[in-house]
Formats: sequence, C-alpha cells, structure tokens
Amino acid sequence: MSQTVKAIYPGTFDPLTLGHENIIVRSAQMFEHVILAVAHAHHKKTLLTLSQRIELAQIALRDHPNVEVLGFEGLVKDFALEQGAKVMIRGVRSMTDFDYESQLAGMNRLLAPQLETIFLTPEPQFQSLSSTLIREIASLGGEVSQWVSAPIDLALREKFKA
Repeated sequence: MSQTVKAIYPGTFDPLTLGHENIIVRSAQMFEHVILAVAHAHHKKTLLTLSQRIELAQIALRDHPNVEVLGFEGLVKDFALEQGAKVMIRGVRSMTDFDYESQLAGMNRLLAPQLETIFLTPEPQFQSLSSTLIREIASLGGEVSQWVSAPIDLALREKFKA
C-alpha cells in the first residue's frame, strides 16, 4: 500500500532566504507534499507581517507545485498534526543550531511521538546565512540580493526605504 508522506518545514522566515529555499526545494524532492509553515512568531517582533511573509514565500516557491505555504499560530506540533504531516523538517547550519534543534526535536517527540523530525543542512554557500543577518544588512542599506530571491529583495528595499 502506497502512502503519501506529507512533511512540514516550520519557521518564522523573516525573511525567507535562499538557504531556506534550498532546504524546502530539496525536501520537495523527497516528499510528495511539503508545507512551508510560517509562524505567527508571538515570541519575537518580526520585520514583515505574517501575511507579507506568506505572500513572499508563495511567490518565491511558486515553481514547486508540491510545496504549499501556510501560516499558523500556536504549537507547531498541533499545526503539523492538523495538516496530516508525518515529518517535520529542520534546517541545521552549525553545532549550535544542532544543539537547539535536537532539544526541540526531543520535546516534539514527547508531545507528538507520531511526528518524526529530520535535520537537513543547507548547501555550503548558505551555511552562514540567517534571516537575522539579512535583516541587519538590509536595514543598513547593504545589498542582500545574493541571499534572497528577487521578490524578497524588493520587499526589503521597500521596507527600509520608508
């Protein structure tokens, strides 16, 4: 019996970087359906609104028909289970990321044992890339087009022009 495996890749994506896109595109090659789950992020102040982050991600990922972009609030395990996901994807760039992500994976395993977490590392050119660095560079008038897709670059330019 063949079963469609749905995966979820959660995050704030403020903004979505080419490193995130690298992880999602590779995930879309492994799983039949992948949800990019954009978190409301009640615990941090975001540069872009939830609707802006969703819209920009939809534009950036439009060429990947098995990728769906959805926003969510609350616990990611609840959203993942509501969506029928069996796998949670987490990107890991460094040992620091791995320490934090392994703690999250362990807690999610306790909360939702039926949800498996897998870690993917981005391609080497994206290892040092983070949304935080992109926001900081863009806010100071720096060029970020080599690390984000064109629509996101434009949105950041508009945001910091004001």
